[in-house]
Amino acid sequence: MKFDEQAVRQGMCDIGRRVWERGMVAANDGNFSVKISSEEILCTPTGVSKGFMSPDMICKVDLEGRVLQSDGIHKPSSEIKMHLRIYQRRPDVNAVVHAHPMYATVYAVLGRPLAKQLMPEATLSFGEVPIARYGLPSSTEVPDSLEPFLATYDVVLLQNHGALSWGVDLTTAYFKMESLEFYAQLHFLTDLLGGAQELSPEEVDRLLALRRQLGLPGRHPLIDGR
Repeated sequence: MKFDEQAVRQGMCDIGRRVWERGMVAANDGNFSVKISSEEILCTPTGVSKGFMSPDMICKVDLEGRVLQSDGIHKPSSEIKMHLRIYQRRPDVNAVVHAHPMYATVYAVLGRPLAKQLMPEATLSFGEVPIARYGLPSSTEVPDSLEPFLATYDVVLLQNHGALSWGVDLTTAYFKMESLEFYAQLHFLTDLLGGAQELSPEEVDRLLALRRQLGLPGRHPLIDGR
């Protein structure tokens, strides 16, 4: 699959503004990438606010992280290693988003996975969200921590760090991040108010059957993990 590179660059800037405006990142936090061919990946630059990127700032690397193209000023995200690991293990994935949405990051800092079945949309989309053990940012420790989850999940919390989502394209990966934050906020508020009335196991099974029927892309732990 070959993407329109200029359109992807502009789309990355647009998503960057949405991530920043929603308060999912602070300062220069966060990073995301898009695979535009079998050997080329566009990624956000390090040290730049995601709300103020321009298409020329986006860097291009290969599947080993070697720089193929840049504007001579900006360098690829220092956390590109975790993106590359996902692309290497999941050929169906074409985009990865890393951010620090507040409620999801609270659970990441607490070390608590999100496993309650609270809403049909969350059950259909990702079912549950695990915790990947802490790893030093920019090191191979982070991609190594993802290994147990890559075959069956499309969203994970990074312990004491933030969240990571991936999908068939950038919009899909970003929407998973946005949905994760809403799901985490529901967890927080329902726990605060005394606990949620969760969906029954029978209803969860019906939703999983609906997901299969709809042919939704990606992996799902309540289907692929069984």
